[in-house]
Order: sequence, then structure tokens, then C-alpha cells
Amino acid sequence: MAENKGYMQRYAMLFGTYMGVFWISKFILFPVGLSVPFLLFLFMGLTLCVPFMGYYYARMYRNHVCGGGISFLHAWIFTVFMYIFAALLAAVAHYIYFRFIDHGYVLNTCETMVDTLAQSNMPGMDSYIATYQEALETARMLNPIDITLQMISSNVFWGSILAFPTALFVMRRKKDDAPAE
Repeated sequence: MAENKGYMQRYAMLFGTYMGVFWISKFILFPVGLSVPFLLFLFMGLTLCVPFMGYYYARMYRNHVCGGGISFLHAWIFTVFMYIFAALLAAVAHYIYFRFIDHGYVLNTCETMVDTLAQSNMPGMDSYIATYQEALETARMLNPIDITLQMISSNVFWGSILAFPTALFVMRRKKDDAPAE
């Protein structure tokens, strides 16, 4: 790992930028998907692709930069850094959206959905509806920077968790480091 310390940050930034652009692209589908269910479904499907992208980029890093071998800790740190850089880039887009574009659209649409659910008079839904309405009231008190910080912390948290299985699948000993039989 000693020879790759300088490269780790560089490649984590590069692959994190690619992933951040992907996150921004799929984030565009979210507000539009609130009124077009297919696009919301596509957003969720693309979100499920994120761990596979993380694995692909970590494997590329292992094969092209680390000479085909990487330890668990090295792979985990690289993957966490990659998710952090992606989250930072996506945070810029999130802030711009919630500060200048949204004007309460997401919350109003969610509130309309909850009101429609409340009017359906489905049995046993009262506690869920009350919880949703309370969550919407709390969300209305957040300003764009609060929303952005919440989203970036969530992205980093889930990225660091996803980094564990990714590192387990990516780690590999170099062929010349393998014990002799």
C-alpha cells in the first residue's frame, strides 16, 4: 500500500466524480418521478446500481493501480473516499436544486400524496398518516443547507456501510505475495 498512497486519493476523486455525476443524473429523476411513477421506479433502479458501480471502480483501482492486489483496509478506505467525493459533488447539485429550483415542490407533492392517502379511509392507516404528516411538518422547517447536509451525511453513512462488502469482494493478494506451497 505504501507505493499507492498518493494514487489512492487521486483515483478516489476521479471515480467519485464519475459516481457523483451519476448521482446527480439520477437525482434529476426524483422530483420528476413524484408525478411520473415510471421515472420514480427508474430512480430507484438506478439507486440499486450504485453498489455495483462502487465495486466496478474499486476493482479497476485494484487491477490498474495496485497491480492486481489490495488489502481489505486499503479497499475499504478507497471505497469510502470514493463515496465521500461523490457525496460532495452531489451535495452541490442538491443545494442548487433545493435553493433555487424546488420552491417546496417535493414537500407539496408529498403532502398531496399523504392527503390522498388520508382521504382513502383505509383501516389502520391513521397512525402512519399522522407520522407522515409530522415528518412533513419537520421537513418544512428545514432550509436548503439543512436538507443538503442531511443528504450528504446520509450518502456518506450508506457509502461507508456499502464499502464493507465491496472491500470484501475486491480484496486480493498479489500473485507474488501468495504463500509458497
